[in-house]
Amino acid sequence: MRFGSIILFVALCSFTAYYIYEPIPEEIDERWKLMLTNSFFRSLSNLADLSELLGLKDYMGVMYFITLAEKVVPVSDEHVKVTEEKFDGVEVVLYQPKQRGGETELRRAVIYLHGGGWCLGSSRMSPYDLLARTIVTKLDAVVLSVEYRLAPAHHFPVPYEDVYHVVKHFLQKGVLARYSVDPGRIAVSGDSAGGNLAAAVSQQLQREPGQQAQLKAQALIYPVLQALDLNTPSYQQNQDMPILPRTLMVRFWSEYFTSDKALFRAMMANTHNNPESSRLLKFVNWSAFLPETYHRKYNYSAPAVVQGVGGEAIGMDVPSIADPRASPLLVPDSALRSLPKAYVLTCEYDVLRDDGIMYVTRLRAAGVEVTHEHYDTGFHGGLMFTVWPTDFLIARRMTDNYIKWLEENL
Repeated sequence: MRFGSIILFVALCSFTAYYIYEPIPEEIDERWKLMLTNSFFRSLSNLADLSELLGLKDYMGVMYFITLAEKVVPVSDEHVKVTEEKFDGVEVVLYQPKQRGGETELRRAVIYLHGGGWCLGSSRMSPYDLLARTIVTKLDAVVLSVEYRLAPAHHFPVPYEDVYHVVKHFLQKGVLARYSVDPGRIAVSGDSAGGNLAAAVSQQLQREPGQQAQLKAQALIYPVLQALDLNTPSYQQNQDMPILPRTLMVRFWSEYFTSDKALFRAMMANTHNNPESSRLLKFVNWSAFLPETYHRKYNYSAPAVVQGVGGEAIGMDVPSIADPRASPLLVPDSALRSLPKAYVLTCEYDVLRDDGIMYVTRLRAAGVEVTHEHYDTGFHGGLMFTVWPTDFLIARRMTDNYIKWLEENL
C-alpha cells in the first residue's frame, strides 16, 4: 500500500512538472516562477476554449476571471486621495496627492490606460492601483486611470472613443484647474492595448487645432500598434511565449473588431488584408523599419490580400483593420511630425516587440524625440507583475525606469 502511494505521488509530481515546464529562454530571469504563473493562464485559456466549444460561455467571458481575481476597491490612504468619477459619461479613477496646508503649486498629470487586449483588464486591478499610487507619491502627480468599456461587448471604436472623450474632457482648462494640474505637464500612457489607445489618442489630438491644453509626452509600454501583419519576426519568434502567445494576441485583435470567428481564422493565417488595408502595408513593412539585428532568421513576405476575409463572407470587409485609430502605425509620416516626445518600452520575448520598434524608427525619422528602452530579458506584461505571489524583479526595474523617465520629461 505504501509503495503504491509512493508511485502515485511520484507520478503526480511528474505530471505536474511536465504540465508546468515550458522551453523558456535561459536568458529570462526567474524562469520557473514565470512557468508557474503561465501554467495558470494556460489552464484558464484551455478552460475558456472548452467552455466556448460547449456553448457554456464565450472565451473572453471565462478569461475575464483574471480581471475579477485582481480587482480591488481603490481607497484613499495617508498619502493619496482616491475618487471614482465620470468624465463625459466614462468611469475614471482619480488619484491625487493629499493636500498639505497652503499648497498652491500646480502638478503634472498622467492619464493611464490599462492593458488587457481591449477585452480584459481594469483600472481597478491591484497592479494598476499600485502603479498609480507609486506615480502619485514619487512624482507628486495626479493620475487619471480610465475604465473604458471592453470588447467583445463593445467592439472598436468604443474603447478608443471612451478614452478620447475622457482625455478631451480632462484637458479643458476648468477641469485641470479643479485638480491643480499644470496644462503644460500632462502625459498619456498605457501598457499593451492601453499603449495602443495612448498612441492613437495622441495622434488624434495633434490633428485637432484649438486644443485648450496639449499633451507634453506619451509613454507606451510594450504597445500593440498594428493589425495588418501578424507574422513579423517577433510574432514568429515568440509565438509560444508565456503570457501573450500569438494565438491569444490574434484573438484579442479579432474580438476587438468583431465576434465573427471568420476574422480570427483569417488573422491566424495572416490572410485578413483587403484591398483597402493593402495600400497601407508599406507603413508596417518590417524589412524597412526594423534594425537588421531584429530580422533574425526571418525573411519578409508581404501579407496576402484577399477579397473578403480569408475567402469567407462575414457580412463586411472589416474596414476597421485599416483605421489608424486601431492601428497607429498606419498614419503617414506627416501625421507623426507634431507628436509629443515619446517613451517606448519593448521586450525581447514579446510578440509585440516589433510593433514598438517600428514605431520608434518612424517617430525618430519624423523628428520626434524618442526614448527607447528595450529589455533583452523582458517578456510581455512584465510591468504588471508587482503583486505577490507573481512579483518579478524585472517589474521593479521597469517601474523604476518608467517613473524616472516621467520625472525627467514631464
